[in-house]
Amino acid sequence: MIPLFDLTRQYMKIRGEILDAIDRVIASGRVILGENVEKLEKEVAEFVGVKHGIGVASGSDALLIALQAMGVEKGDVVVTTPYTFFATASAPYRLGARVVFVDVEESTFNMDLNHLEHVLRKEKVKAVVVVHLFGRTMDLEALSFLREKYGVMVLEDCAQSFGSEWKFENGKVKKSGSVGDAAIFSFFPTKNLGTYGDGGMIVTDSDQIAEECRTLRVHGARKKYFHEKVGYNSRLDEIHAAILRVKLRYLERWTEERLRVARTYQRLFEERNLPVIYPRVEEKGFRYHVFHQYVVLFENEETRDRVKNGLSERGIQTAIYYPLPLHLQRCFGDLGYKEGDFPVTESLSKRSLALPMFPELSDEEIEEVVRTMELFI
Repeated sequence: MIPLFDLTRQYMKIRGEILDAIDRVIASGRVILGENVEKLEKEVAEFVGVKHGIGVASGSDALLIALQAMGVEKGDVVVTTPYTFFATASAPYRLGARVVFVDVEESTFNMDLNHLEHVLRKEKVKAVVVVHLFGRTMDLEALSFLREKYGVMVLEDCAQSFGSEWKFENGKVKKSGSVGDAAIFSFFPTKNLGTYGDGGMIVTDSDQIAEECRTLRVHGARKKYFHEKVGYNSRLDEIHAAILRVKLRYLERWTEERLRVARTYQRLFEERNLPVIYPRVEEKGFRYHVFHQYVVLFENEETRDRVKNGLSERGIQTAIYYPLPLHLQRCFGDLGYKEGDFPVTESLSKRSLALPMFPELSDEEIEEVVRTMELFI
């Protein structure tokens, strides 16, 4: 079997370091908001290029807490994409905001900023939640321009893009998560930087947002047992922080291996001239894509499903991200959207397929995936 993702291969290489880190935490007796959380928050903030990191229990909680700390409340308009994981839209919805979707670009899977500007001209928008989907950075320079032009708050959903970058026209390179009012990361086990359970983090340059996030994650209390607001029980566990600090040291190496996997797919598709639209590894001297997922597009849904079923029959795992766009989800029915409202998103959901992608995937396994695909296209 060739898995879509294999956590065990990575673990066996760093098992001693992981177990040692866990043992030190338990032996210390401090297992909630200890020194590992504090150090990881500083290390991640420094990595991204911002002032503050706030560890929370999951990426989903990070979205919710960050938006609340940014002042989003009932009746506010929050714009995001319908082509993303559920939590991106559920967070503002749970806060009582009116969620407005805009379509994505087929070439990047990310929010179409031309469509976003159209909404910004018409609506009084409180915040925009942009997503760097599958590990690909959206145009941070254009995003920064719109943020300043319209005075709108921006939350970057970097759950899938830890370490991805964008090069500005002046030559400066910035990481995803560094240009919005705040950004969030997920440390779910399958992420490029993941723990062995749930975990998340909010990063920001704003002292005010950071302080609000720290208060909200501990039941709304700045001082224990004195609650200024109704917050959440959402803390990044000390054990998970210790694990993530070990893994963070390997992230650069693992990212290079993901790029190797992507280059191998690209070479094989080109050699076989397969009718597949695939993400390219552009050699620009920076990592605009860190390949959390390797997602390809087929001509139509029938071909996609035929390839997916053929690969499955031969023990090769794949996944569809995402089979039903958010604007068509039953729970968001009150938003008033219908099929046909976002044609690019709807097309992508019917034609996309995620192939095996993780740093330890061998060239031989990649070749087997592509050879098998060729049988069913």
